[in-house]
Amino acid sequence: MNTGGRNLSLADLRGRVTIVDFWTFCCINCLHVLDELRPLEEKYGDALVIIGVHSPKFEHERDPQALAAAVERYGVEHPVLDDPNLTTWDAFAARAWPTLVVIDPAGYVVATMAGEGHFEALDAIVGDLVAEHIADGSLDTTESLYVAAPPAETTLRFPGKAIELPGGDVLVSDSARHRLVRLAPDLKTVVGVIGTGTRGSADGLEPQFNEPQGLALLPAAVAAEVGYDLVVADTVNHLLRGVRLADGAVATVAGTGKQWRMDNGTTAALDVDLSSPWDLAWFEDKLVVAMAGIHQLWYFDPLARTAGVYAGTTVESLKDGPLDQVWMAQPSGLAATDDRLWLVDSETSALRYVEHGVMHTAVGQGLFDFGHVDGPAADALMQHPLGLAVLPDGRIAVADTYNGALRAFDPQTTTVSTLAADLAEPSDVIVLDGKVVVVESAAHRLTVPDLGEAAVSGRHHRVTRKRTKVAPGALRLEVLFEPAAGQKLDYTYGSPIQVTVSADPPQLLASGAGKGEELGRDLVLADGIGQGVLQVVAQAATCDAEAEHPACHLTRQDWGVPVSIAEDGVRALRLVLRA
Repeated sequence: MNTGGRNLSLADLRGRVTIVDFWTFCCINCLHVLDELRPLEEKYGDALVIIGVHSPKFEHERDPQALAAAVERYGVEHPVLDDPNLTTWDAFAARAWPTLVVIDPAGYVVATMAGEGHFEALDAIVGDLVAEHIADGSLDTTESLYVAAPPAETTLRFPGKAIELPGGDVLVSDSARHRLVRLAPDLKTVVGVIGTGTRGSADGLEPQFNEPQGLALLPAAVAAEVGYDLVVADTVNHLLRGVRLADGAVATVAGTGKQWRMDNGTTAALDVDLSSPWDLAWFEDKLVVAMAGIHQLWYFDPLARTAGVYAGTTVESLKDGPLDQVWMAQPSGLAATDDRLWLVDSETSALRYVEHGVMHTAVGQGLFDFGHVDGPAADALMQHPLGLAVLPDGRIAVADTYNGALRAFDPQTTTVSTLAADLAEPSDVIVLDGKVVVVESAAHRLTVPDLGEAAVSGRHHRVTRKRTKVAPGALRLEVLFEPAAGQKLDYTYGSPIQVTVSADPPQLLASGAGKGEELGRDLVLADGIGQGVLQVVAQAATCDAEAEHPACHLTRQDWGVPVSIAEDGVRALRLVLRA
């Protein structure tokens, strides 16, 4: 894709520095890397070729039309290879989304990196390669391999979230066009627009956004005191923005604009770093924020002007319990009642809720299980849901995005049913004047579907990637990491290394699970478990070694490594964070 119909081979890339980016469009870490690559594309021009290799996790992501929509939705301005069967993924021995491979102009792999936070390292490597091959005359910058698709002609483009405004109008985050659009109750007539429509973060009466998503109205008394009516999750800017509806004025109310890398010890809203806020809901006298980028819920108190962690540890997985101990995976939608905060956890395809300081899972089985199955909640399956709403009868309507369906969970009977199907990537649900309205994101519209009550019994999908054979018993885990050129490990806040290990099923590990401060760890696999997934979260903090005002950096990655137990398996598992 993005080549004007031309097929590219590795030979076509000779003479250029190439970054191969293995990604999948459900993955928030992959979306972060797209934004890390943009300034490199601008800086090096045609001396650098980025090839996105889309190696999907979810079944929906194997659809080439869905991939084409994602390439447009996220502004991918380089060639993309569709790799639905993970053929190229396996050829490069990728283990994690995202994985980056740097190839020099002679065709040799010179660096491999997993996860996000590699901008400085990539800049240094690419800069050195460009300089070296300019000097020897082997750099080829004769033509661009990227061919842009023609612009679309629709009122909205990949809308994300919507809310009803006082008076009955609907405000929509027009995500791919970086603005907010106010629609009349007919859901078609444009009443007004907030935002210039270009990527940016400018405040004031000509504001800019960057792929905005969630919207939340403040209670009237709170709005009167703080001077703005609603808050926007300005996702790619890593900001929360306050909007005054009377004139469309926008002000940044939380976030620095820098992506969160580590706790910086403050709760002052304008001094904390955020990471891809995706949705918002008023609950317990504050806004709760779905912080998709770090798998947490945060709070924002507009009156106190504070923000911080509400729930979650940053580990990407599914675990219930007290809020400071739970694991989530890209929470992307929120809806509140008086006593419960409901959320959809997109990467675990789960519907969950918070009640009395404890998180529970209503529907969902983990990172690697998904499908379209109705019936008892314990057996029901969804596929990467992004939005939800509380219906007047108390049921929870879920925008089951990758199944293209509107689902309903009944808390009284703990059952799941399908209300509507054949929707184009529904991303949010609202109730407007008694009608259920769906944000049909890939159809670029808001729609009122015909509702029914069906029981779908589809397939149970489980992520199946090439399994690594490991020997039974003792297994050595090693995370390989080397600080980027000009950086050193940063001990400012204690150990710069953090590695968390878990397993699916949990019984796979007899010992070695939990959090530690070393890159290496000895695990013991339990007897009687034939296969499973080792889940590893690793991060390394570094800082500039010689700079007068050194910048801090955090390299982070979550791996889900499928393993099978065999006598001829390996006894050491090595994961590359940066090498």
